[in-house]
Amino acid sequence: MSRPNYVFTSESVSEGHPDKVCDRISDAVLDAFLAEEPEARVACETFATTDRVVIGGEVGLSNQDRLTEYMGRIDGIVRDCVRDIGYEQEKFHWKTLKVSNFLHEQSAHIAQGVDARENKDEGAGDQGIMFGYATNETEALMPAPVQYAHAVLRRLAEVRKNGTEPALGPDAKSQLSVRYENGVPVGVTSIVLSTQHLDETLDSSDVRAIVEPYIRETLPDGWITGDTVWHVNPTGKFVIGGPDGDAGLTGRKIIVDTYGGAAPHGGGAFSGKDPTKVDRSAAYAARYLAKNVVAAGLADRCTIQLSYAIGVAAPLSIYADLHGTGQLAPEVIEAAIPKVMDLTPRGIRTHLSLNRPIYQRTAAYGHFGRAPEADGGFSWERTDLAEALANAV
Repeated sequence: MSRPNYVFTSESVSEGHPDKVCDRISDAVLDAFLAEEPEARVACETFATTDRVVIGGEVGLSNQDRLTEYMGRIDGIVRDCVRDIGYEQEKFHWKTLKVSNFLHEQSAHIAQGVDARENKDEGAGDQGIMFGYATNETEALMPAPVQYAHAVLRRLAEVRKNGTEPALGPDAKSQLSVRYENGVPVGVTSIVLSTQHLDETLDSSDVRAIVEPYIRETLPDGWITGDTVWHVNPTGKFVIGGPDGDAGLTGRKIIVDTYGGAAPHGGGAFSGKDPTKVDRSAAYAARYLAKNVVAAGLADRCTIQLSYAIGVAAPLSIYADLHGTGQLAPEVIEAAIPKVMDLTPRGIRTHLSLNRPIYQRTAAYGHFGRAPEADGGFSWERTDLAEALANAV
């Protein structure tokens, strides 16, 4: 059993963080290809620094001759992303930055393992292990520290973009240390918030005066007390932000993207990868399964691990950990999972409708703990499998 009383810390970063700018661009490129060809194979990486964005990676299309046609759209996709995020500063501006595009066709040697043939189902796009996690400590069945760290930054982004707080800039980070009593989150012992500001005359106390009301309205009542320690822009001024202040790269915020360190991670990043890549799709499936186990009342906490081999369709293993909170043995859950969901790459993509341009919206504020959307976005957050799982066990 886990400790009943402890403090756990998680962080989040905003959509204007340099790494998140890159995740956003990579997923926007992916969406553009999927919108034209739902079965497109994409592995897009982005690097951003002062006045420069570099795109690289592989693309597989049913007609590779069309790749050149699509390449002309990449520059506009990059600029649209940077403009929407809000960068119009001297050394990183959506109008003036330089875009270098080095995308090329997918390796035939990788494609031969993934492609379906007459006697072979579509295989996994790579080997690896993927984890999904759920806990009943929040309504979204997410760990409270990372869920509220995301919520704080989303709220600040809202008031920045709607003009309520024009002094705030796009680049920001949050960190919450949450106190647990008897395994239940009850308060925050410390709050760390660093945010870019466009007014150079502001100091840390000025910035705190801007952001504190939004943090207080975002966190649950009673979580902030007189003993809560605040660190707002603790280094002082934060005017130079985004890729001008620090270079960014796709896939460097994998803990922010998932469970804030409250659960294991297989190591694979998500952004820029089409759903044949099990780094992404199987991690979504594992979250979907874990969330439905908890939603069905079979456990208060659940971790699911899946593993795959490149070119092989079926998962090599299914592992469940109920953290001592289960209503039945973990092996019963493991046996039930294949009965309610096809965990081959094609089965996952079909069940969760993943061959859609739904990924750009995942690039900031977490891939999990979001509400399922009408067009299929965040389909892995549904709890429509709970009844089938309960029946299967």
